[in-house]
Amino acid sequence: MIRHALTAAFSAAALLVAAGCSGSSGSSESAEKLVLSTFPFGVEEFTEAVIDPFTAATGIEVEVETGSNSDRLSQLKVAGDKAGADVVLISDYYAALGQQDKLFQQVAADQVPNLAKIAEFAKEAAYQGPAYSYQLNGTIYSTEKLTAEQAAKWDVYAGANSEKVALPDISVTAGQLMISGVAATYGSGPYDIDAALKTLATWKPGVLQFYSSSTEVTNLIAQGEIVAADTLNGFATNLMADGEKVAWTPPATGRYMATNRAMIPATAKNAANAHRFIDYLLSAEAQSKSAELVGDLPVNPEATVPQTITAVVGDIAEDPVAAGYATLDPAQLVPTRKDWADRFAREVTGS
Repeated sequence: MIRHALTAAFSAAALLVAAGCSGSSGSSESAEKLVLSTFPFGVEEFTEAVIDPFTAATGIEVEVETGSNSDRLSQLKVAGDKAGADVVLISDYYAALGQQDKLFQQVAADQVPNLAKIAEFAKEAAYQGPAYSYQLNGTIYSTEKLTAEQAAKWDVYAGANSEKVALPDISVTAGQLMISGVAATYGSGPYDIDAALKTLATWKPGVLQFYSSSTEVTNLIAQGEIVAADTLNGFATNLMADGEKVAWTPPATGRYMATNRAMIPATAKNAANAHRFIDYLLSAEAQSKSAELVGDLPVNPEATVPQTITAVVGDIAEDPVAAGYATLDPAQLVPTRKDWADRFAREVTGS
């Protein structure tokens, strides 16, 4: 289910768009560099969309470090007080893991006025930092072999298209969203792992591949080796823009999304600048540019969503919650992750 939004005090504080926030540009800290830890892909596009305009507006130079979610989280944990990152852009599950180890601090709402403008699901109280983008789970499919209605049904993976479908491994973001979608559809809810694994085990003989990277699944669909795959919406964007005969559709039931969070490490040396960066990241300007150049779904409703994204997800981008999408509760996922991953390997992908 959708988790509760940030507390009333948090929201009220976000409305305190006091001159103090804009006036902070005169502080000594604002003249220092900002170290940003982010994903290894789309860095050039993100720099053009967000980092360069932020530096132009504030004079704050941004040093970028990249790496996988797990590697960057491990680095934070091992480095301790010597960790250099001031802002960490990271997926929600890993943000929750970091919070469990007390690696992050609460983003101060009174220093991020744009928090008041973003969607409620992006301000979940379960996280110490806001979401700045999100990813929808659904099915990419061949428009020559399937209709949108056929692709939207989970039973597209149940046998009629034997050895012509792919599903994500639990290790990737789409994997957990897929498992929860199956659990909600065939069981008692998104955390009914028994029902999910039992169902997926019956599908396994007809699944050509349980993929672990975006390249794997996009190659499979583009080369015609499969007719459908459970994927994140972003996997379809370039293929559709390039004219491939594919489309993407949300599932008829069990719709779940993942978020990418903007977190401030507990050891951040430039916390004031970190708050200013997050505030800019959540602005309609930055969200619009990031959607255009990076392909990020924006959390600020005032942002402009480009045609390349609406061609894939339609009007879901206007309000994913109204379209039936929900986020997952990290309190349900973090403690069970290892057990679920072990069971998935034994009961579904194992021989």
